[in-house]
Amino acid sequence: MSSDDRTDDPSLSPEPSDESVTPDADTDTGVLAAALAEPEPDDLPPVDRPEGFDDTAVVPPVVPPTDEAEADDDEPRKRRRWPWFVAAAVIVLGGVYVGGYFFTGSRLAADTTIAGVDVGGLSPAKAEARLDDELGPREGENLTFVLDESEFTFAAPDMGLSLDTEASVDAAGGKRSWNPLDMVDTLFGGDDYPAELDVDSELLDAATATIAQTVDVPVTESLITFPEGQPVATQPADGRRVTSDGLLEALREVYLVAEGQVEIPTEVVEPGVDAEGLEVAMQEIAVPAVSAPVVLNVGDQQIELPVSAYTPALQIRTEGDEMKPYIDPAALAGPLTDSTTGIGEKAVDADIDIVNGAPVITPSKPGIGLQPEVMATELLPVLTATGPERALTLEAQPVEPEFTTADAEALGIVEKVSEFETYYPNTQYRNINQGRAASLIDGTILKPGEQFSFDKVVGQRTAANGFVQGGVIEGGRFVESFGGGVSQVATTTYNAAFFAGLDDDEHKPHSLYLTRYPLGREATVNWGTTDLKFTNSTPHGILIKAWVVPSNSSRQGTMHVEMWSTKYWDIEAGVSAKRNFRSGSTVYDTSPECTAQAAIQGFDVDVYRTFKQNGQVVKKETKTAVYRAGDAVVCGPPPA
Repeated sequence: MSSDDRTDDPSLSPEPSDESVTPDADTDTGVLAAALAEPEPDDLPPVDRPEGFDDTAVVPPVVPPTDEAEADDDEPRKRRRWPWFVAAAVIVLGGVYVGGYFFTGSRLAADTTIAGVDVGGLSPAKAEARLDDELGPREGENLTFVLDESEFTFAAPDMGLSLDTEASVDAAGGKRSWNPLDMVDTLFGGDDYPAELDVDSELLDAATATIAQTVDVPVTESLITFPEGQPVATQPADGRRVTSDGLLEALREVYLVAEGQVEIPTEVVEPGVDAEGLEVAMQEIAVPAVSAPVVLNVGDQQIELPVSAYTPALQIRTEGDEMKPYIDPAALAGPLTDSTTGIGEKAVDADIDIVNGAPVITPSKPGIGLQPEVMATELLPVLTATGPERALTLEAQPVEPEFTTADAEALGIVEKVSEFETYYPNTQYRNINQGRAASLIDGTILKPGEQFSFDKVVGQRTAANGFVQGGVIEGGRFVESFGGGVSQVATTTYNAAFFAGLDDDEHKPHSLYLTRYPLGREATVNWGTTDLKFTNSTPHGILIKAWVVPSNSSRQGTMHVEMWSTKYWDIEAGVSAKRNFRSGSTVYDTSPECTAQAAIQGFDVDVYRTFKQNGQVVKKETKTAVYRAGDAVVCGPPPA
């Protein structure tokens, strides 16, 4: 067979060559198809091959594709297509999401109302304009708050409240949002929203404080005291308070919507320790605290500190959520000193008195005793102890006086700078009452800048304080009351302070003019309502000396007051003419307590005080005394 014949016969394999070992990538597809379709080698007719020819070197047969191979070829093509679908979906959803974001800020949901105003479907700008039109005129209306029987009315601006239309529209959905729920709500939702407020916190707090003064109920904390050496419990009770935050929240719901009254919101304030905890403290602290005296070991001495020495200073009080004992060192000082006189001596203050017409200082003296501050701290742990453990080991130390010799010398009390005296007829109640008041004032020392108060120094005029009943002026008439005549002590003291140049802080002339006193320059007192007060405005101390020379059947009584210091002012007094005269009427009194009196003319008068130093006028002051007219009082019925 010729070589040309072999080439043309499709049933014959080509001659082996280097180029036929590996198929060329550019092999014609028709040749490849023919190769795929050529019959098995066993079916081929015999071919003469050269000796040594190896037909295995021929291109290996190509296995025809099966259905499974075709399926495997389709799968990669499918896998290459699905990422495009996912990407397309993400792009579409992202576009919808971004569009939703811009949509949320374009208009409000269809069924939206703000403080009762319909703003559904409006753009934010139009919604704000509608709120201004409909709610703006109502902002000046008063707000009324009630709780129980209490009622308060405020103008909204006085509470620091004003409508914030922009914030109100934003809160109702008028601003853009990335929240998908807000996007859905813009399409299908809608609700009623309260008005948002601009709040001036200072004004709101001030209004809340005004309400709280009436509404708040202070919490009653658990407490144990020892009024007579035995524990007495104060039961806890809830308190009540109104807060700015609570009031504001209530206002948000009703502001510009509700008419009428607003219920004041309050919150309960619970005590730190309840009744059960109080009972535990009573049994574990209070009862053991008074079970026995406390033994004090001081040096070689051993004494018992009685329960009565420390219980006046002892409390078991609430601290946070527990009860703890507390001892007040100041309240402990007095009883402690009295109870431990066997250990030391009390400190003695310096004293200044007038002896033979001159001031004399009695030196102070330090004491030796226990320190109240130390005792207050170390006594607490042993109050719940028993047996040998109920004891303290302490050291007695020096106790300095409160008013030392050096303090007394520094006051510069060296001479009499003013004095005054008044007189009264022989009256026993005046002897008693004026003598008692004078004894309480005598020896009073005013340091520079310190104020004198008649009520504080003399105290209440009662039988327990050593006073009896006597004549006083009430409502322009003379009646009987405790302390009658004490105003003469006040008048005499006032004049001594007047001429010493002390500051007149408070004084009131009698309602009726009494001729035994200097015109316009006198003072009355009435416990709790009318006081005499003056301040030592000089750079030196003031010692007040006061005493009474009692009246008797042969002489009138004399009230004396002197001021001792270092001379600072020269005082000159003056008085104007009387003016604005007035007269009373005639009153008939059939009561058993009636005291007849003649008519007394009323008038005004000015009192002058001139302050001089080294002959030069430094300042002047004027005080006006106003005297009312006194009615003529006739005891009995009016004439027919």
